[in-house]
Amino acid sequence: MSYLLAFAGFALLIILHEAGHFAAAKAVGMRVERFALFFPPLLFKVKRGETEYGIGAIPLGGYVRITGMNPNEEIPPEHLDRAYFRQPVWKRIVVIAAGPFVNIVIAIVIFAGLFALKGTFETTNKVAPVGLRAPAKGALQPGDRIVAVDGRRGGVGTIRAAIDRHRCAGPLRNGCVAATPARILVDRKGHLITLQLRPQYNAAAKRMLIGFTFDGHFVKQPVGESLSLAVTRSWQISRDTVKAIAQIFYSEKARKGVSGVVGSYEVTQQSFSFDAAQALLVLGIISLSLAVVNLFPFLPLDGGHIFWAIVEKIRGRPVPFSIIERASAIGFMLVIILFIIGLSNDIGRLRGQGFGVR
Repeated sequence: MSYLLAFAGFALLIILHEAGHFAAAKAVGMRVERFALFFPPLLFKVKRGETEYGIGAIPLGGYVRITGMNPNEEIPPEHLDRAYFRQPVWKRIVVIAAGPFVNIVIAIVIFAGLFALKGTFETTNKVAPVGLRAPAKGALQPGDRIVAVDGRRGGVGTIRAAIDRHRCAGPLRNGCVAATPARILVDRKGHLITLQLRPQYNAAAKRMLIGFTFDGHFVKQPVGESLSLAVTRSWQISRDTVKAIAQIFYSEKARKGVSGVVGSYEVTQQSFSFDAAQALLVLGIISLSLAVVNLFPFLPLDGGHIFWAIVEKIRGRPVPFSIIERASAIGFMLVIILFIIGLSNDIGRLRGQGFGVR
């Protein structure tokens, strides 16, 4: 069932993205020839009015075919006035931007709904039931409340900072043990006890740790606050997505972090089998990432079409299609490179440690 739900979720994101293009094109008077889920060859098609609706055999996306997307296309005289390249620049930008816009709206709606119905996760000073490891393992117990570290009381940030004040005797290296122990004051079922644990340096976290995870609980948010939080979270994810894509050109670590269609589908499927709310969160993040990636100014991405429409507006005349074709070839190669990196990483994860959903 989780596989079907993940497939349905992905298909819905594609349909709604393309529906954005479709509705905007119809609204500004362009002629839509085809609305397709997935890529050709078409397995099913039906014509309603002037538009053919179909389902393709290659489940990697979808598309809306608008008359006149290629200025060299032969167009019957009766359709010339509704051709894409015969329309004002603003109409073309509206049509192209509508797809990513729908994805952004989907993400915000999902995030806001989750914040309102399930809430935001609020971290507490309690020790989580999972994640215990040395040196805390055997000393701390799930449910323990960390009252203070070295006499410093406060919230999660204060506790972490107090632990991180301890340092190894030599240079910081992964796994090195602090020269001095941290005095941990713990409330265990109403009784205060003091433990002495030596923090260890974790290179991935870039700080000293004592080997436990903070627990927490969900706090439901009012609708207005949920919407505000959803917009803020969407901006943070969009910013991080842009940074991550920019880093793949010079950072091997960033390249290893890229995930493709296979990985995104697998994470979504595993999330549905684990928790529906988590799966919806993943779909929201994927929807937002699709919008951000699509807005990069490279053809054949949506952002490429918007970029050349803006160039045309600035120049005051159309850009020669030969230039657009050459730019499209470069953009297509960049997209293929990104796809190959993501696919190879996904294959590696499937063979190795998996995707870490749980």
